[in-house]
Amino acid sequence: MKAMILAAGKGTRVRPITYTIPKPLIPILQKPVMEFLVELLRLHGFDQIMVNVSHLADEIENYFRDGQRFGVQIGYSFEGKIDEGKLVGEAIGSAGGLKRIQDFSPFFDDTFVVLCGDALIDLDLTEAVKWHKSKGAIATVVMKSVPKEEVSSYGVVVTDQDGRIKAFQEKPSVEEALSTDINTGIYIFEPEVLDYIPSGVEYDLGGQLFPKLVEMNAPFYGVTMDFQWVDIGKVPDYWRAIRDVLMGKVKNVSIPGHEVRPGVFTGLNVAANWDKIDIKGPVYVGSMTRIEDGAKIIGPTMIGPNCWVCKGATVDNSIIFEYSRLGEGVQLVDKLVFGRYCIDKTGAAIDVQAAALDWLITDTRQEPPSMSAIERQAIAEVLGMETR
Repeated sequence: MKAMILAAGKGTRVRPITYTIPKPLIPILQKPVMEFLVELLRLHGFDQIMVNVSHLADEIENYFRDGQRFGVQIGYSFEGKIDEGKLVGEAIGSAGGLKRIQDFSPFFDDTFVVLCGDALIDLDLTEAVKWHKSKGAIATVVMKSVPKEEVSSYGVVVTDQDGRIKAFQEKPSVEEALSTDINTGIYIFEPEVLDYIPSGVEYDLGGQLFPKLVEMNAPFYGVTMDFQWVDIGKVPDYWRAIRDVLMGKVKNVSIPGHEVRPGVFTGLNVAANWDKIDIKGPVYVGSMTRIEDGAKIIGPTMIGPNCWVCKGATVDNSIIFEYSRLGEGVQLVDKLVFGRYCIDKTGAAIDVQAAALDWLITDTRQEPPSMSAIERQAIAEVLGMETR
């Protein structure tokens, strides 16, 4: 069976991570989020997968190749051009991406599914497709019910008693919301739906195609299902995804590595004397990471491979990407460290290099700059960061 993964977006709300990593390759405990989607599709018999790519397209293509090692076939539709020797992404919208593939050569010839490439899900796709077919639908939106107070963060879908979609509300206020069912970016289509998408123009599923289907009174349905869905739309969402995995809330995602202490998992060859480290799970530590005696690590926390946590450092409810060196006495609470950036849970970032804080947080592959203790303390206090 055939499917499509939407992977052409720039991921502007997940910057600075997406400066160098496309959203579909953002790691969930060292495994790209899109890889979980490919595995889910294969599990439910979808073994022919098209992916539209644009921003950092070569990163995605080089990782997944033709899909052989994942037990599927993968093809790519590049949206953009080469300008002065560099790939320049020019995404044409979620619906435009579908239409471009179909115009090139009719690929979608039976019921197919479309998934956004930046969400962690454990949906029973087989059951969703079965429901779609039972309704004789041309298109189905898989929905999830959320608490009333959360509706303003999502696109709300309004259906009648039979499940036929009547309207959409984009991030309505709690008072204005006509439903608590939200659009999860998971769709089931019949090939005929592509007839309603114009060729050669930028076109969006949610903003343009779906309202058209409602206006036409097409057999367009929404089904509410109970499943884990973590949309990595913003940095706080990514934070929640890592926490949910570490805390065992996502059924199809297990913590990799070896359990060295209750709730503490590591990759290969981690250098640590666990009897001299204050650690409380759930915690994941990547391979070839060094944790010095006297460090304190409180979960849920992820520390990537090839990191170095110095003595007296505290890492609490934080996410540390690979090759990060955390200096002596650094107190990282509710932080995400990615390269030269230290980011809080709201997404606000400090460039530690520009702020002369690279003696606190730096790359393990380079020597940290020398600075007196008095200078370090003064700079840290100005920037609201704690040291000992």
